[in-house]
Amino acid sequence: MKKLWLILLSLGLVMAFSVSAFAVDVKVSGEYYAAGLYLDKTNVKDDDTANSTAFFYQRLRVGTDFVVSPSLKLVTRFDAMERIWGGQRSPVDGGTTPATLALDSAGTRAENENIAVDWAYVNYVAPVGTFDVGYMNSGATGTIFGNSAVPAGRIKYYSPLIKDAININADITKLTDKSASAVTSANATDLDKDAYAIEGVYNFKNDKASGKAAFKIAYTRDATKRVSGQYKQTYFTFTPWAIAKIGPVALQAEINWATGDDSDYDTATGDVDLDNLSAFVDATATFAPVYVGATVAYVSGDDPDTNDKKEGGTLKGGRDWNPCLIMFNYYDTYNWVGAISGYDSVVNDAMGNAWFFQGRVGVRPTPQLDINLAIAYATADEKPTGYANSNYGTEVDITGTYKITNNLSYMLGAGYLFTGDYYKGKNTQGNNDVDNDFIVLNKLTLSF
Repeated sequence: MKKLWLILLSLGLVMAFSVSAFAVDVKVSGEYYAAGLYLDKTNVKDDDTANSTAFFYQRLRVGTDFVVSPSLKLVTRFDAMERIWGGQRSPVDGGTTPATLALDSAGTRAENENIAVDWAYVNYVAPVGTFDVGYMNSGATGTIFGNSAVPAGRIKYYSPLIKDAININADITKLTDKSASAVTSANATDLDKDAYAIEGVYNFKNDKASGKAAFKIAYTRDATKRVSGQYKQTYFTFTPWAIAKIGPVALQAEINWATGDDSDYDTATGDVDLDNLSAFVDATATFAPVYVGATVAYVSGDDPDTNDKKEGGTLKGGRDWNPCLIMFNYYDTYNWVGAISGYDSVVNDAMGNAWFFQGRVGVRPTPQLDINLAIAYATADEKPTGYANSNYGTEVDITGTYKITNNLSYMLGAGYLFTGDYYKGKNTQGNNDVDNDFIVLNKLTLSF
């Protein structure tokens, strides 16, 4: 009996000391930033209603991969402590019932102020291709222009059609589900929003150039408005894009065209077609230690004279693309300060209904320091009914980023917006004056 217990004890010790052989490998990466901003005016109306604001804010984002085998892993990501230092916390349900999700998260704003898990999906490299199944980012294609990444339930497949040359990507995304369940009641069975996409990517590399070019076709079917509006939205989005490096010049380009039914009514109400276009070209040439760059971007606006067609509102420049410190900056202004508004509901949000032009010049006197000056101008593509002006304004930004270590950097920037008359809105009485605005922003970022 003693021998039996000795054998069992020995086996137990062997199991204890060899537990790592049975555990998965864990890989952790992420980013933490702490930032502070001062904004001179929370709206650009020249009527003494605007206040200045200043505060510090932060976010911790951690991604963890649980590697079961070289071909199988569980990918997760969470955001934590995404809040203003000492600031009032958001209502638990975001102020609405049911809870409203943060725009770039699988959790509410209140949950992100504590902790919210965004990603949880299986990544399996099979002999026939790679599969991702679960909650992961959606809404990002090609260049950063037009991207508004948000976690969603998806099934993705990608495989090299020709090794190192052509890739095929396909996915199914469940953006909204309003089926009857234990937490949701429903009086109809067709109230969901789904998207389906396929993409071909061509990779190239030679002595003179390298990069990739792609073409993506996506189909979106949104039936969430069939209860409140008695209509559904069904449309295709065609997206050719390219990213290339030719000598000292880095190039990016993307076109998005959404076409189909903006409002397909169940009743006799006249349907509305969708014909929305956006485009983006960006070039940066580096001649160390100096670099110069330029950006041209366009998002079509809705023509007020075509009631049977919607040319704007579906496509935008995207929340992830923040070309200025104030103008069309979602994350550092709209997300944290709120809408910087003018008259008649004109607000500074992700770019829409606009032509945008920007020139940049920068210098890197040392490998650690990057100083950049950017001048941008934007004008509306279409003027809504009653608007006399289309000029969003001109913005001058100067930023400096210092790399303290390989993983730690500090950014200091200032931007001044010469506010355009588009923010005057309809201005029927002629007294909707606007004022200029400026921002000072600094951010400490740790990547690991």
